[in-house]
Amino acid sequence: MSDSTLLQQLDEGILTITLNRPDKLNAYTAQMGRELADAFRRADVDDAVRVVIVTGAGKAFCAGADISGGAASFGDTARLFGEGRSEAAPRPAGGFIEAIFDCRKPSIAAINGAAVGVGLTMTLPMDIRLAANGARFGCVFTRRGLVPEAASAWFLPRIVGLPRALRWSYSGRVFDAAEAERGGLIEPALASDDLLPRAREIAREIADNTAPVAIALTRQLLWRFSAEPQPWGLLQVDTALNIHLGAGPDVREGVAAFLEKRAPAFPGKVSTDMPPQYPWWTAA
Repeated sequence: MSDSTLLQQLDEGILTITLNRPDKLNAYTAQMGRELADAFRRADVDDAVRVVIVTGAGKAFCAGADISGGAASFGDTARLFGEGRSEAAPRPAGGFIEAIFDCRKPSIAAINGAAVGVGLTMTLPMDIRLAANGARFGCVFTRRGLVPEAASAWFLPRIVGLPRALRWSYSGRVFDAAEAERGGLIEPALASDDLLPRAREIAREIADNTAPVAIALTRQLLWRFSAEPQPWGLLQVDTALNIHLGAGPDVREGVAAFLEKRAPAFPGKVSTDMPPQYPWWTAA
């Protein structure tokens, strides 16, 4: 394998992943996809990681798939998705979208520049999207003769609503951070120098004040139940989870820290202390 397409740095619970092909505007390759998936899988099981931040090196976040080979690149499944893939199943099960979505740690996209095509869709299973004022976005697939990929037809309407998702996907045009903000895709746009500090500020608030197990469960509850037509299935799950958690050491520590007016030191670990109800969606 050639040099890594990512840089990774873990600092006091915050893992920063930097897409690192700045000379190619961080264009996506199969290697990048594999490395992203591996990074998120490792973060999922590493108790030292509380929050993941993803950003880009240089002036772009990710300008889309690497199509330096021309139109033939889109038919080259080995190049875009890895060896051994067929036209019927070009994206491997357990790829980077699945790894991001299934990760039990919150993730923040710090979009420092262009996020077009897969550069946009890779951020959709992340939990928080921040962007610099100069960032640009685009669901450009229809302008290349393609359909929205990376499950974005599922993620995007959940984030921005169906009318906005349809508008952006139909037009395929590139739009600015102001429009992305109005559409609810990103939080208020920031000056470039403020982007990573703000991402770290949000990550620090999570890492310093919340229980890892509770965060892992909350992330899955919100993603998996928010589109359910009725709340009753969720009510059964969250009740069972809170009964289990309420008898455990994290709740005792959380209450004690509140009463003693100090920072909590939650003992629970995602790697070993998830409740028996998890993962509830695999139950027969």
